[in-house]
Amino acid sequence: MNGGLPLFEDSFSSAALGADPAPLVDALRAHGTFDLVVGPAGYGLPLVRAADMGERELALMVLKRADEPAERAGIAGMRTIVRALIDAGMPLVLGPGAIHLPTVPSHRKWNRIDLGTADKVASAALGIVDQAERLEIPYEETRFVLLELGGGFSAAMAVDSGQIVDGFGGSAGPIGARACGALDGEVAYLIGGALSKRTIFSGGALDPDGALDLGSRAALRDLREDPRAHEGWVALEEAAAKAVLALTASVPAPREVLVSGRLAAAPGLLAALGERLAHVAPVHAAQSVKSAARGAAILADGLAGGTYAPLVERMRLREASGGVLDHLRLYGAQSIALG
Repeated sequence: MNGGLPLFEDSFSSAALGADPAPLVDALRAHGTFDLVVGPAGYGLPLVRAADMGERELALMVLKRADEPAERAGIAGMRTIVRALIDAGMPLVLGPGAIHLPTVPSHRKWNRIDLGTADKVASAALGIVDQAERLEIPYEETRFVLLELGGGFSAAMAVDSGQIVDGFGGSAGPIGARACGALDGEVAYLIGGALSKRTIFSGGALDPDGALDLGSRAALRDLREDPRAHEGWVALEEAAAKAVLALTASVPAPREVLVSGRLAAAPGLLAALGERLAHVAPVHAAQSVKSAARGAAILADGLAGGTYAPLVERMRLREASGGVLDHLRLYGAQSIALG
């Protein structure tokens, strides 16, 4: 963004960048220099600048057990990308997840890590701007539930008075296209030592093995029309609706349900969710399918003192604190070792 307006937008394959982050770095350099870059932060950090990053911060971003190789966990790429941005001298800052925010009451954080990762916080920021501009209201009057239906995970966040107050992150939320969502504790117990990041990334409603290309409207259309996928779509839609209903305990009268993410472009999905949630609030497509990227640019603008500085203040981003493991009260949590 430049002066609060979009300057450049592009997409890259995460897997390809994990192997070689140079195309991302080159694309950024072509439009620099920058006042601030909000980078990919995984589960989030409380506004940590690249200069203050260490191995502990990288570990808290990706949450990999010390006994599981990064390659097997499928998360080596994020570390590679972040390190490349740091080495390129970008004025990089890593933003918070919902669990770091003071606007989420502490009791909602008990035994939780994923209330919404850093990219979901960015998506919520875009949602606040989107609703405020469309309805011509100040940020403090925005009120909605955000459904982020990505190609892997599904997540939901509650925004009240322009602030994130609750959420279900993808690994603890409704079933996703590829990912299982909230994992039954008994299932986790029975899988035992074989439980890995790969488990968390699998078992979804539409592509449980990660074998399909969900990156285009045509692919989503074909999948929407495939009778073999019908039950999967029903499972995904119903789980998303349940998440919205659950979050009305935290935001009782949302103005809207905003839907973002790759699956928002699937034919008929918004209409199906609209029917399920008509008694709650109108269902509205978010401003951009790439809501996390655009929201992160908005936050970078605000943190640098630009047009969206009032949004950053309203969301209380600079008051983010703590760590993702701080609220675990379960037996065995004290022995967690990250690698």
